[in-house]
Amino acid sequence: MQAICVMEPKYTSPIANNQSYMAFMPAVMVAAGIAILSLAEAGHMPSVQVNDKLVHGVMYLTLASTLMSAFVYIGRTRVWYYLLTCAVATLYGGVMEALQRFCTLTRSGNMGDLLADLAGAIAGVVIVAVAVRLTAHRRTGTTIRKTGRKI
Repeated sequence: MQAICVMEPKYTSPIANNQSYMAFMPAVMVAAGIAILSLAEAGHMPSVQVNDKLVHGVMYLTLASTLMSAFVYIGRTRVWYYLLTCAVATLYGGVMEALQRFCTLTRSGNMGDLLADLAGAIAGVVIVAVAVRLTAHRRTGTTIRKTGRKI
């Protein structure tokens, strides 16, 4: 008698076949860093004399720019993705502020920090939008309308 070996194909998810989700890993790591810095107790943080709002702005500028860069990498550059990135970064900032207020003893979340988060997210999205616009002009060799010179 002859034994017949039948192998059934294994199911693979679309995510396993599409590696573009790896483009979002820098944004995930930045979000994890923000969570660690936001939720650490004040006694465990190094003492730095910097404006708190500036720190919030830079953190969320970094988050929004890495998230939008991932969208650009996978080819999603419509206005919808810029707005989505800004909304996600700001919503994440709101969650961090709520967690600071209700889940930590030495930290306090406030509206001023949330506004700084929003400003940083908008700045990050604008920086990426300008970079995308400039690199698109350089790749295609288009000219600037007013001066007529090549970029």
